[in-house]
Amino acid sequence: MGHDDLPTLELAFPGPERDRGVAAILSGQKTTLTGLLEIYEHAGEAVPVTGQRFWVLDSEGRPAVTIELVDVRVVPMKEIDGDFARAEGRGYSDVAEWRAAHEEFFRSEGVREYLGPTPVIDDDTLVVAERFRVVEPDDSGGP
Repeated sequence: MGHDDLPTLELAFPGPERDRGVAAILSGQKTTLTGLLEIYEHAGEAVPVTGQRFWVLDSEGRPAVTIELVDVRVVPMKEIDGDFARAEGRGYSDVAEWRAAHEEFFRSEGVREYLGPTPVIDDDTLVVAERFRVVEPDDSGGP
């Protein structure tokens, strides 16, 4: 499958936050993603599935890297652990830092503008927790 056939994935909003996320993927520091399930539902998008590949776009809308999802779970925020949080590649030392940053983003003006009302963010808020690996578009995953 070539890159023209892949769906795209955009981290956060264009700008410094997206640029840091793409750089963290390219450096190997970032191997997890967290999305608010409510955003998928609002967009009418299916939750991604294990094995699915995406072009991750940079702030200019250009493909920067191809990833393949190796694990996808829909879980309450309270089930995210420190290992997953650190694998976000944003320098979180523990799950409390991950949680604070994600609560801030999920309550941000950009998310509010997209969803309408500010989403309820608490222990039971459902998130899409994804682990991925970097691949080439034509990589079959074999030896």
